[in-house]
Parts: sequence; structure tokens; C-alpha cells
Amino acid sequence: MTQRTDVVVIGGGQSGLAAGYHLRRLGVEHVILDAQTAPGGAWQHTWDSLRLFSPAAYSSLPGRLMPLQPGETYPDGRHVVEYLADYEKRYELPVQCGVRVDAVRRDGTRLRVEGDSGDWRARAVVSATGTWTRPFIPAVPGRREFSGRQLHTVQYRSPAEFAGQRVIVVGGGNSGAQIAADLASVAELTWVTRRPPRYLADDIDGRALFDAATARRRALDAGRTDTGGVASLGDIVAVPPVRAARDAGLLRATPMFSHLAEDGVAWADGTTAQADAIIWCTGFRPALAHFAPLGLRGTRGHIATVGTCAADEPRLHALGYGDWTGPASATLIGVGRPARDAAREIAELLRA
Repeated sequence: MTQRTDVVVIGGGQSGLAAGYHLRRLGVEHVILDAQTAPGGAWQHTWDSLRLFSPAAYSSLPGRLMPLQPGETYPDGRHVVEYLADYEKRYELPVQCGVRVDAVRRDGTRLRVEGDSGDWRARAVVSATGTWTRPFIPAVPGRREFSGRQLHTVQYRSPAEFAGQRVIVVGGGNSGAQIAADLASVAELTWVTRRPPRYLADDIDGRALFDAATARRRALDAGRTDTGGVASLGDIVAVPPVRAARDAGLLRATPMFSHLAEDGVAWADGTTAQADAIIWCTGFRPALAHFAPLGLRGTRGHIATVGTCAADEPRLHALGYGDWTGPASATLIGVGRPARDAAREIAELLRA
């Protein structure tokens, strides 16, 4: 069965909800299709001890401040899930859960969104599928030879299952630092990073990162010198668990190894380390496979955009994948502005 609407939003996480909020405010008919079976997006699947980089007041979607989490300055993933579920309900957003979108195709004056429970024909599409379903692991020599357990950030839940084991955590970003801090007191930890860890000043949180990303985008748009944005400040926000492990001397980083062996890893100078498990905290790629029929894919899985709008398909917007779809748009606080801009552009397109 094929249904019709003005706009299909693909993805019901934070970006999809922000898009729905602004579309509803503009009176634009839309539906939000979400592959998850419950509200909360990827936050439902994060590790138990994960903390936001910012206090609740600076981690909010448009129109609704995130409430404080009792006893916590930096909310955990469970609190975010509760907030997103409340947000969806409060604004009566038209989310259909458990619907996986397989492809988006051109269909005359409309776009056809093909899903596992039927198709939709829409005048515009917002893709807000994020990156969580496309974990990236680098092609390090010997990966197939290692006989221990290998997992990515998306599969890590708690330190309990690694108690007493030899664990190598790979990655010098926030996920790597938080998971390394989580394991430092229960496992024999080796934390591996490509360059020495760069901690942001302890008083810097997600609000400052959002401001830095916004200032960089404004400078580039105005033809001024690149400010460096977030990268100029550092790689790791020192949330309390990370700060505590760092200050206790438990987070000592080791340079990246050259290859894996059956029982562990090895460095170019002949140094080796045995391991029972390797956790790859090595980032993600955009989940954009549904765009394949449109022929829009560019380098590193991105598509060319002007703001959030696809450069070669004005009926399509990409939202929340990173700075290339708006400054800090992959964050709770950062997605609001590009979502507003996308909704306004779509409303103008529909009036044309």
C-alpha cells in the first residue's frame, strides 16, 4: 500500500523529533518513520555509564528544556531516553515506530519512500537516521588473526563483563575516554590513541563546543579565517568519571599499535600486549544507504549539501549527521537550528 503526505522524516531520534517540532509549528503535514520499536533513538542502546557532555539545560531540543536529573550534573543515557519519549508525546509528533526505510527514489514530482511496511509518496524528505547503525572499525592488519573478542562502542554495555580481563580500548575521543575510565578499575586496561589525549579544560562542556562550532561555520560562510572550531579546543570533554580516572592516574594512553596478533597487539618496535578483548571506539559513518537509488553519495559516505538541503535534490534534506549538515547538528543542543532552517526551506518549497 502506498500512502501520501507532504513530508516524510526518516528517523525518530533527536534530529527527527526536532524536524517534526518545526514542521508542526509551520503547519506542514508530515510523518516520522522510525526503525526503533520505542522512543529514544540510539540513546536506548548506549553503555550504562554514558554521560552527556553538557548539563541538562544545555542539552535540550527546541521548545522544551531537558529537566534536571536528580543527583547528576551531566545526565545519563536513560534520562535522555525519558526526555525524548516525553518530547514526542508532549508535541504529539506523528512517529510510526518499527518502520524500516529501505530506499528513497524519485517518482515524478514526488519522492517515493520504500519501507518494510509499505511505501510513502512525499513532496519532500528529511533524512535523520544518524550514524549509530554504521559503526566504523579501521582496517588494521591482523584483525582476522586475533582470537579474542572484538567489539565496537555500540556493543559495549558495562565493565562487569570484563572484570579481571586484559582489555585494549582503541580511540582518543569521548567514547574511548569514557569507556576506558569505566574499565580502568576492574580490568587490566591498555588505552590506545593515535595521538596523545587532548582534554578540554575542565570547565568546558557541550555548550562551549556548540558555540565554537557555530563561530567556525559563521567565519567560513563569511570568508574569514578558519577558527578551528571544536577541534581547536581538544578531543575529550572531562565529564566527572573521566576526570576522576585521569586524576587518579588510571588513564595512561599508549600510541597506536601496528597490527594484531592471535593473542593481542604489537607495535612497530616489537613491543606486544596480550588481550582478551579489544573495544574499538573508532567512530561512525552516516547511515545513508537508503539514498543509493538517488545517486547522491559523495566522499566518506556524505552527500553534497547546501545547509541541510541536498545540492542535487532540492526535495531532500539531511539532518543531524555532523557539521556538514549544520554546526554541532549531531548533538541535542545543536540540531535545533538546522532543523528549523530545513523546515522553513521545505515549507517554502511546498508553497512554490
